[in-house]
Amino acid sequence: MHISVGTMVLVPAIAVAAPLLVRLVGRWVAIPLVVFEIVLGLALGPAMLGWVEPDEFMSLLADFGLAMLFFLAGNEIDFRAIRGRPLSRAAIGWIISLAAGIGIATVLAADLPAAAFIGIALTSTALGTIMPVLRDSGDLATPFGVAVIALGAVGEFGPLLAISIFLSGRSPLLAAAVLLTFAVIAGIAIWLAAKGVGKRMHRVITATLHTSGQFAVRLVIFVLLALVALSIVLDLDMLLGAFTAGVLYRLLLSGAPERDAEIVETKLEAVGYGFLVPVFFINTGVTFDLASLFGDIRTMLLLPIFLVLMLVIRGGPSLLSAPKGSSRRDLVATALFGATGLPIIVAVTAIGVDNGDLPSGTAAALVGAGMLSVLLFPLIALALRKGRTDVAEPAPPDSGRHVPIEG
Repeated sequence: MHISVGTMVLVPAIAVAAPLLVRLVGRWVAIPLVVFEIVLGLALGPAMLGWVEPDEFMSLLADFGLAMLFFLAGNEIDFRAIRGRPLSRAAIGWIISLAAGIGIATVLAADLPAAAFIGIALTSTALGTIMPVLRDSGDLATPFGVAVIALGAVGEFGPLLAISIFLSGRSPLLAAAVLLTFAVIAGIAIWLAAKGVGKRMHRVITATLHTSGQFAVRLVIFVLLALVALSIVLDLDMLLGAFTAGVLYRLLLSGAPERDAEIVETKLEAVGYGFLVPVFFINTGVTFDLASLFGDIRTMLLLPIFLVLMLVIRGGPSLLSAPKGSSRRDLVATALFGATGLPIIVAVTAIGVDNGDLPSGTAAALVGAGMLSVLLFPLIALALRKGRTDVAEPAPPDSGRHVPIEG
């Protein structure tokens, strides 16, 4: 395995510099951390300065970072808070987005496989990016915030299902059967966790919180890799297993002493947001194909087109999830948050390029549009939300444990 010493030093340096830049620029405008990680990776990568060279070791860590990002996203979701109208409306909206995305992409793309990749990429919502923004703005526990979280949950899980069914290379019927097998296995594990099987481990978790045993962290890694491995064995996208692992671990941890649960969450965020997740976003910038994006005028034009399509295809149907009686400003803000996407776009385009179904220029335009959505849409949405009148509802009992600092 090739390992670049310069890359080994500069990638952590970018990870250290990014939050410092967030604090510095945050005096004037709140820019998500992932934007700095991606831009710095792009600036120091082969596309510009060439100081950071992608290698196999960095690529492996980036894959782990992407899996950890989806694990943490699954662990973040409180289904008790979003069940009912928010979740059902979000699901209906996503189905509309999928139909519209593939339909419009068929007109843009030269062939059906490319249209499937483009269409699915345009239906995603970056839950891991918008949750910290909502928390910092005080919107997380409001009806507006609950609706947006439901959008994010469906906007990450829905595309993962679509990837497994339509982009697996199998017939849709066989892919659905394999997906059902995964769902049954994962469902049994989640049912056992919900029944309180995890309570038997709480004593061990408490006893090893401050020892070298670190049972809770080791259990997380085991659950994550076990479900990722199951996804790989079944030839499903590994992110489906990572996301499900997050949901499962949240249930395993339910019922634990509140103080212990907070400590475990802090340790998980340290591993994920402090180490693995930044590598994924930095690697996204380092490997971004800037030459393909600006090498052709038609490809360049795709970037603003994709950005607008994200608003139309994903943002428009997201309006179904808006709370009853929402103002026009809140409706537009809901659409903007729903249309904010990046991690799924990166994952889908990587699969498409690797399979030879998606041109690298088109993939770069999609990722570029995702980067702009993360930069612009939340900022505009928050500006529209200033002066809101809705009052935060009491947060769920365990919501205080989740304090992500990453996109």
